[in-house]
Amino acid sequence: DYNGNFEYFSLESDVSINPPGNFEMSQNYPNPSNPKSKINFEIPVNGKVTIKVYDITGREVITLLDETREADYYTIEFDGTDLASGAYFYRIISEGEGKSFTKTLKMILVK
Repeated sequence: DYNGNFEYFSLESDVSINPPGNFEMSQNYPNPSNPKSKINFEIPVNGKVTIKVYDITGREVITLLDETREADYYTIEFDGTDLASGAYFYRIISEGEGKSFTKTLKMILVK
């Protein structure tokens, strides 16, 4: 502020960022991609997370993630440099603490 006017804001309580309340995986962006895009996902429990990409015939073409993760918000990058242009599907499977989640979404790769 260049004219010297300012005002302080007083928070009533502390700001805290909690783990997500639900499982979720969002659409990749940008979509269509050329050749890189990002995928956001949220897991509310600690557990194993697997994200795989499949071609239009259902054949697995790449594994983006296959490891144990803590409950949190994540972003993973998909790089389709070595893949042909076309439609692909990506699926998340997350299991932990007695809960499981599976979701599949479509992405378009254009080169």
